[in-house]
Amino acid sequence: MKATISLLMLVCLCSLTACAQDMSGNHNHSNAAGAASPDTNVNQEWAKARLAKSPRHQEWVKVKNGTREVNSFVVYPENKNKATAVVVIHEIFGMSDWVQSLTDQLAEAGYVAIAPDLLSGMGPNGGGTSSLDRQAVGQKIRDLPPDQITADLNAVADYIAKVPASNGKVVVAGYCWGGGQTFRYATNNPNIKAAFVFYGPAPAAADGTPDKEALAKIKAPVYGFYAGNDARINATLPKTAEAMTELKKTFEPVTYENSGHGFMRAGDAPEPVADEKALETWKGNKKARDDAWARWKKLLAAA
Repeated sequence: MKATISLLMLVCLCSLTACAQDMSGNHNHSNAAGAASPDTNVNQEWAKARLAKSPRHQEWVKVKNGTREVNSFVVYPENKNKATAVVVIHEIFGMSDWVQSLTDQLAEAGYVAIAPDLLSGMGPNGGGTSSLDRQAVGQKIRDLPPDQITADLNAVADYIAKVPASNGKVVVAGYCWGGGQTFRYATNNPNIKAAFVFYGPAPAAADGTPDKEALAKIKAPVYGFYAGNDARINATLPKTAEAMTELKKTFEPVTYENSGHGFMRAGDAPEPVADEKALETWKGNKKARDDAWARWKKLLAAA
């Protein structure tokens, strides 16, 4: 099982960066401080600006997991009725501007959304993503104990299911490293209503063979969102689909052509003006992002 989790974490280990944001205190609108790194994987001024303009209630909460406190970003929809809750699992880059913006966009779509910083307490002086430099974020995420990740997510799911605005239903979505963790979390929590895996692998053994023992524990439907130009992850899909079918589990992957790994973030960025190649890449990612969003909203409404 340890080999399975190690592979799952390593397979999503992209270029490592870190994000520096003010994650202390509860407030209505995000007022993150300037980032330590200009890397656009973690620091997106466009995402930060959009978040600042949001009319929705945003707050940071500390979710208790035993002696741990998981710093989590919550955004509430402007709904008359109670709503399904979405737990957002961040990329390998940790708690980024885009993750917070995505959480707000989920609330805009009508859902209570929460994004935990799974590096909470793992940095200097008990800090999280914002307290770590760009290389340390990836190292810390790689070293996270799988049982701790699961326990943190359980605490967050339990917390958000019980807030007054929630109808008690919880679904989970994750991206890159978070996509793999979403698939893994579906094997550990039988109470979630759906798992939305964005370009992440299923639990597998060291040789890439799907972990059927783990997959057999899945109760919720798993919906996959994959990039056409992502052979590293897509190579795992045929065996995953075969195993899920054999186990009579729902797995519905869709591949979005002409897009790359991370298209939900890359396609959410403003149109580039640098060169024609960058523009073509962005167009592919944007179409994938828009198509995936449309599909995701329909699936969320049915969850």
